[in-house]
Amino acid sequence: MLERSSLTRPTRVCIVDDTRSVRALIRSMLSASPRIEIVGEAGDPYEARTLIRSTNPDVITLDVVMPRMSGLEFLEKLMKLRPMPVVMVSTRTTEKSNEAVKALALGAVECVDLGQLRKQNRATDLIDTVLMAANSNVRSRRPAPIVVGDAPVAPSFRWNGKVVAIGSSTGGVDALLTVLATFPRDCPPTLIAQHMPATFLESFASRLNKNCQPDVRLATDGAALAPGKVMLAPGGDHHTRFARHDRLRVEHVPSEGTEPYVPAVNQLFLSALPHAPQMVSVILTGMGRDGADAMLVLREAGAYTLAQDSASSVIDGMPRAARNLGAAVDVATLSEIGPRILAQTARTSEERVT
Repeated sequence: MLERSSLTRPTRVCIVDDTRSVRALIRSMLSASPRIEIVGEAGDPYEARTLIRSTNPDVITLDVVMPRMSGLEFLEKLMKLRPMPVVMVSTRTTEKSNEAVKALALGAVECVDLGQLRKQNRATDLIDTVLMAANSNVRSRRPAPIVVGDAPVAPSFRWNGKVVAIGSSTGGVDALLTVLATFPRDCPPTLIAQHMPATFLESFASRLNKNCQPDVRLATDGAALAPGKVMLAPGGDHHTRFARHDRLRVEHVPSEGTEPYVPAVNQLFLSALPHAPQMVSVILTGMGRDGADAMLVLREAGAYTLAQDSASSVIDGMPRAARNLGAAVDVATLSEIGPRILAQTARTSEERVT
């Protein structure tokens, strides 16, 4: 149950879209919930700026393409000057998935496909997304997107043989950019499961590759991990795992529908169990509890496990579940996670790679 359900005041929403019929559609869908109140509508970002000042909404829905200023330009300005939960609602989230990834990196909590809303009348999905956004930590934490050179990177890194597995969900685009920006070019081998539609993941991998020093790409079945390589699970209808007898080999397994997300963090972490003493397992921001149970098993088998703290998580679901279970050996702020990972995977003068 979302925390906001315990409050008497409904979630206040502003709708920002240049098309009147689209605003009416969104208003009709959201108004079906007694937990949501539409407090205003705007046809472009300039109208939205005035509306936000006068209504102080909890969440805004935002289109990508609008006159006078694009939704992405407005989102970037909004996150710098007045951080607040934003849900992108646009056909462009699928027509150009790189725009959706950019929106998530700029601070949008989630992207909703307007085309699917129209075709399938998925009002419940939109309502759930807006209520989830209202309970995010965007207001209290919104760092600027990181690019190469912004974060301190280890000047000399010698790998000790440990491999990194990272799981993340809502808020993970910005979190992963922040963490990987601290990685040196010869970083520890890293495999990531990020909850995201498969159509977005290729663009996200490309964005990470452009903004970070290591080689970042989508994992392919049978691909070899190595120092300097970061791979993202491609999602779709397959989970991505470590090969049972080789922690430096990636394999895809078909989804059987038992996991609520594809790719699943639980699947990734459980596959690391045979290699637990040589693993570093990390849970970042995200809704739900995917990965928490598997992280506990990894910790008990000798892996180093790390969870993001509450204050720096956009959605403190997955990290909180791991912390509450006692699955995390360590807890750190987002800015501390990259250096903690590197400290665990760097070889001292006495160590040998195993």
